[in-house]
Amino acid sequence: MVNVPELFGSEVFNDEAMKKYLPKGTYKELKKTIEDGKPLDINIANVVAHAMKEWAIEKGATHFTHWFQPMTGITAEKHDSFISPVAGGGVIMEFSGKELIKGEPDASSFPSGGIRATFEARGYTAWDPTSYAFIKEGSLCIPTAFCSYTGEALDKKTPLLRSMECINKQALRVLRVFGDNETTHVSTTVGPEQEYFLVDSEVYKKRKDLIYCGRTLFGARPPKGQELEDHYFGSIKPRVAAYMRDLEQELWKYGIYAKTKHNEVSPAQHELAPIFDTTNIATDHNQLTMEIMKKVAEKHGLVCLLHEKPFAGVNGSGKHNNWSMSTNTGKNLLNPGKNPRENTLFLVFLAAVIRAVDEHQDLLRISVASAGNDHRLGANEAPPAIISMYLGDDLTEVLRSVLSGKEYISEGKPVMETTAEVLPNFTKDTSDRNRTSPFAFTGNKFEFRMVGSSENIACANFIINTMVADVLEDFADQLEKAEDVKAAAEALVKKTVEEHKRIIFNGNNYSEEWVEEAEKRGLLNLRSLPEALPLYTSEKNVKLFTKHNVLSEVELRSRRDVLLEKYSKIINIEALTALDMAKKDIFPAVSQYIGELAKTVNLVKSVGADVTPTADIESINKLTNLLNCFAKKIDALDEAVVGAKDVTDVAENAMYFKEKVLAAMQELRAVADEMESSMSAKAWPYPSYGALLFSV
Repeated sequence: MVNVPELFGSEVFNDEAMKKYLPKGTYKELKKTIEDGKPLDINIANVVAHAMKEWAIEKGATHFTHWFQPMTGITAEKHDSFISPVAGGGVIMEFSGKELIKGEPDASSFPSGGIRATFEARGYTAWDPTSYAFIKEGSLCIPTAFCSYTGEALDKKTPLLRSMECINKQALRVLRVFGDNETTHVSTTVGPEQEYFLVDSEVYKKRKDLIYCGRTLFGARPPKGQELEDHYFGSIKPRVAAYMRDLEQELWKYGIYAKTKHNEVSPAQHELAPIFDTTNIATDHNQLTMEIMKKVAEKHGLVCLLHEKPFAGVNGSGKHNNWSMSTNTGKNLLNPGKNPRENTLFLVFLAAVIRAVDEHQDLLRISVASAGNDHRLGANEAPPAIISMYLGDDLTEVLRSVLSGKEYISEGKPVMETTAEVLPNFTKDTSDRNRTSPFAFTGNKFEFRMVGSSENIACANFIINTMVADVLEDFADQLEKAEDVKAAAEALVKKTVEEHKRIIFNGNNYSEEWVEEAEKRGLLNLRSLPEALPLYTSEKNVKLFTKHNVLSEVELRSRRDVLLEKYSKIINIEALTALDMAKKDIFPAVSQYIGELAKTVNLVKSVGADVTPTADIESINKLTNLLNCFAKKIDALDEAVVGAKDVTDVAENAMYFKEKVLAAMQELRAVADEMESSMSAKAWPYPSYGALLFSV
């Protein structure tokens, strides 16, 4: 039997371990750094490093690494041993404060958007003391930020940390205006729900597209998909349950609050949800979670797919980003309380989010833009590409009363009468949930549902933090001058809601009527990454990030270019994989199958049978026509891929890949999928969708 409290955090140099291994004075200084952002003296760092090393060695570690999050989207690590030579040929185990605080990985081989050239190799990793170190596979992993030799951020974490400092500063100003002098720190918190697919590893190994691209590039739909809605929340199969059990235990070792697990809508799809944590730690934990999910799957003969749309025709996977703001005194600033109409402080923070989302729709869309997510957004499984907010009936009525000046009368929480005597009646929520909304209020937080399943949540959260901080700064500027704070706040909320109410939509985001209505409201509809990314460096956005020191203009432009280049590279890899599969496997297989059918027809004719093999002849004609068409589509895709080399501008190149290459891939797939549906399963060179989705 697993002792969960004893297991939880056992591989983490957490508060309990720090108390045990650090002198009291050092512990207090480190806590000040963690909680208040105070600089850490090198002498303190030396003591901390020694304690970390002793703890890590006791855990069996022999190496240490600065664990960071470059713009590749995954984590990176370079391992060094603790050993140092001594006279006589022996070694001792050493780890200094300098090694703890700073590392020097090669910066030229990571995406930099032109910040670093190949001959400019030096880069630095800097210890993030607000995120606990941990042991992984014999190494002490130290969470760090990553920057270039000239100081620009080359990672996902640095702008996130900057944005957290920014929103803390502005939120504190607002709290002070309202007389809160106890709060010393405001943190944004996140609970990222993680969706994923599990497939059998032996079946996976037979699919080049899954191996190279993480998604299927060909595949006819199986007879059964998710039509019966019988997989969602269904009984978990024993093999999957065993995987989930092992996964939870591994995550608990790292202090990750894995809380909820269940089957998702699509066959072979599942979800893991943690308890919320501060955004920085939640980001580190989610990166670690994705890595562990894949490793644990291998032990069970499974493969964990984190691509946003690994299978056409069924639901894709997202990562619901539950975002809120909390004080170090335990107050959730987005909690409406029992009477939200009278909770002026809540209304001010709510209004700040409403205005931020409306003014920065483009940035929210950009924060979730990826080649994989483009396939997912807008389908009946994920929000559309149009940004809007859902507040629910109750909060919407509160805001209407603010606009009209009329008294808001709450009907309270109604009682749900179950009508069966054996079942208890219970209080139901004042509003329903809207699963189609991109940015939905869900009680005391906002659920940003557009984030892709494979993406680093730092991107979405540093953008949310920054844009909300910008509005809070303006609010604080106005309220600090007011003689009557409550009256000024009421007027500010009313003005903000009146000017930005267009972003609020409580209806069906999937409907065509909403697309038309959103256009009338002037809301953006950025359907793909190539359409969205050029807006990243608009004058408005450059001003926002530079003003708050979250990203310099150089850093912002580099991120835009990295994302555009990554998109083009992904589509190019997918196109080359599709061509490889089409030329080397699918075309020969279909040709051979047609030949076998022709042999059968000739054999029947040769024995003088009275019956003409009409069906076989029709199949031959159909497949031959399809194969000829397939050959033309191969040539068209080949030509499109070659043509991309002539488009040198990074934004134009991404758009070319979307409009020319991706379109040619889809046409090629359509013919291939029809051929798969028209011939023997044994003759088709790849495992079918049925085998992939129903093999576990």
